Amino acid sequence: MDLGAYTERARTGPCFICAFLSGHPGYEHHLVADDGEHVAFLDRWPTVPGKVLVAPKQHLEHVVRDLDEAAYVRLMLFVRRVALAVEEVCRPERTYVYSLGSQQGNAHVHWHVAGLPPGTPYEHQQFHALMAEHGVINASPEDMDALVARLRQALTHQP
Repeated sequence: MDLGAYTERARTGPCFICAFLSGHPGYEHHLVADDGEHVAFLDRWPTVPGKVLVAPKQHLEHVVRDLDEAAYVRLMLFVRRVALAVEEVCRPERTYVYSLGSQQGNAHVHWHVAGLPPGTPYEHQQFHALMAEHGVINASPEDMDALVARLRQALTHQP
């Protein structure tokens, strides 16, 4: 991963989620789930195994104020379903669920679902485990496809 190129693309390129959803070349992701209103897809540069991004399909930029209460609850229930699937598949020590982004780049509202692998030393947990500066997992397309299949199967067990 070239962090400088990533930052430049996030700040000057199209919205990565809208580009993914519209099939824009270069913005492909491995789709995990689509309920018609939200999508879940594998992070292209995961820092922990099974890291999934979850977003509303509609381009929204503010985590709280752009969603009415009912839409926020539906989105968070979808995030929870995905997080439970990640827990079933990856068996993490802890599951981190957080929203990042900025008006300056990656503005489309999205949540990260990141399962911390068991046994991760404390000093490599929390923010350290989530920062690309500390390394990303380079999984093969076949490994990503297999992970998607396992996550989709796990989602069938969620309400």
